[in-house]
Amino acid sequence: MDHYKVLGLHRTATKEEIKAAFKKLAFQFHPDKHSQSPKPVRDNATLRFKQISEAYEVLIDDRKRADYNFRWRSGTAAGARNAGTGGGHNYYSQYGYGYGMSGGNYEYKPRSGFNAGSFASKYELAFRILTARSSLLNLGFAAAILGGIIVINTTGESLWKMQNSGKSFEEAMKSIEKAKAYREDNMKERP
Repeated sequence: MDHYKVLGLHRTATKEEIKAAFKKLAFQFHPDKHSQSPKPVRDNATLRFKQISEAYEVLIDDRKRADYNFRWRSGTAAGARNAGTGGGHNYYSQYGYGYGMSGGNYEYKPRSGFNAGSFASKYELAFRILTARSSLLNLGFAAAILGGIIVINTTGESLWKMQNSGKSFEEAMKSIEKAKAYREDNMKERP
């Protein structure tokens, strides 16, 4: 099921267009509007309303929409694209999103599909985590701190070498200790 086709929208639709299309179709197919209709009409309206609601839930949420578009472009929904050839199926129900029963009511919720434990889904999860804005900011911040530490460390070493040519740090510490001991001895000898 192509969520864009369900709502009659193009893939570049804005949130306002999505909301307007949903409101129009939800009003047209709402089960309460068809409560007095014959059973086949009622059932068809209920099914269409669920499809419209599912499409709206996915397309209005930026993350779900991006995930849906990514999966759609990557070719994993080839069966859903070929709905005219008999290969159509509820794409998001199969791949982790869709309607499920909860307490006798249908509600939209992520659920584990047959692909939940596969390598591809774990790879996609890692990809989503690594490309999330907060992860990229944290990675950039860590890189800046590490770069600062390296710069300070190398700068300190180069300053030391400029001021103390030929001496190692250990030798300088020994000479400081000797100077302290000498000063203390001189202070004791003075009356």
